Amino acid sequence: MNGNKNQRWGRQCWLLLSVMAILLVLAGCEGSGSNASANTRNVNNPELFTIQPEQMAHVQVVKVQPTTLTRTLRLTGAVAYNGFHTIPVISQVSGPVNRIVVVPGQHVKQGEPMLFVASPDYSQLRTNYLKARDAYALAQKALARAKDLYEHKAIAEQALEQAQSAETQAGGDLVAAQAALKVLGITDPDTLVQSPPSFEVPVKATIGGEVVEQDVAAGQLIQSGVTQCFMISDTSTVWVLVNVYQKDLPYVRTGDPVEIQTDAYPQTFHGRIAYVAASLDPNTRTLQARIETSNPGQKLKKDMYVTTMVKAGTIQNAIALPDAAILRDNENQPFVYAAVASNQFGRRPVTLGESFNGQTEVTSGLKPGDQVIGDGSLFLQFANSLQR
Repeated sequence: MNGNKNQRWGRQCWLLLSVMAILLVLAGCEGSGSNASANTRNVNNPELFTIQPEQMAHVQVVKVQPTTLTRTLRLTGAVAYNGFHTIPVISQVSGPVNRIVVVPGQHVKQGEPMLFVASPDYSQLRTNYLKARDAYALAQKALARAKDLYEHKAIAEQALEQAQSAETQAGGDLVAAQAALKVLGITDPDTLVQSPPSFEVPVKATIGGEVVEQDVAAGQLIQSGVTQCFMISDTSTVWVLVNVYQKDLPYVRTGDPVEIQTDAYPQTFHGRIAYVAASLDPNTRTLQARIETSNPGQKLKKDMYVTTMVKAGTIQNAIALPDAAILRDNENQPFVYAAVASNQFGRRPVTLGESFNGQTEVTSGLKPGDQVIGDGSLFLQFANSLQR
């Protein structure tokens, strides 16, 4: 690689010296009126340029041949949380925030307490559960005793039926008390029996991940089912949202591979298009596409600006030239130096397509078999401009 760069640099330096020599020759010819520069320029057609045989070894001549180009779209976008792995933590109990035990940036596990709310409602629900638990246990014992007495003809059938009804009602009350506690995030109400009485109820993490937002402060009064306390996201994967212009829509497909780059890091992230929106934004006339990518080290942050390169299919039988072969005239129109005779090249206007990895597609102006100048064309343009 370094050898090719050194060779190219040497060629360009040699061409620069050659152009300087041409300048001296032209200046001498203008002063003496001689025809010594006839081999360098064509006075009848200044668009033609003749390269001396000894100079040809330092000029890259490219033969035009059909090739297959991988179409690449350059799209800009921003990073967003993965919506499938991002969940808000909403309190299921009302009351003031008594204490907060996590901070943004901290990683939590599912079910881990994040804050504690001082709630008299929780105290009442805890008491109701303990009463219902004891009442159900007592009703079960009473039913077992009634069955034994009934079998020994010691009580009437009616007494047994009353014991069965009491046991059923006590069981229903226990289930209702358990459900009320589970709504608050207490999955194992039996632990309340061993725990000391408390007016605090924990608000727990609904999934494992990173705490990316904190929306409440200590002492704040929160409402059940309304107040969002935190936002948790699994940032091992993120979304990149890009805008696709209308002309590029035929080339964007779900599953296309994407390379993602940002000014923050030298590395390239890799992802795929996971979703393409069904409608355009009426203001920007663009379509939003969602790219899902892994996020090693959690380097990609929300709202970070990125540039994406989408590999969107191929162009068959395309004519492409190195970017160095494409020049611009004073009116910014593209042209190349194409061979018209031995060692003689002339300007030829071309129509350009898309650029891919150092190559530019030429849609008109050239045909297979044509020869054009690649590296060195800029120096020839400079020397050619002296003829006019």
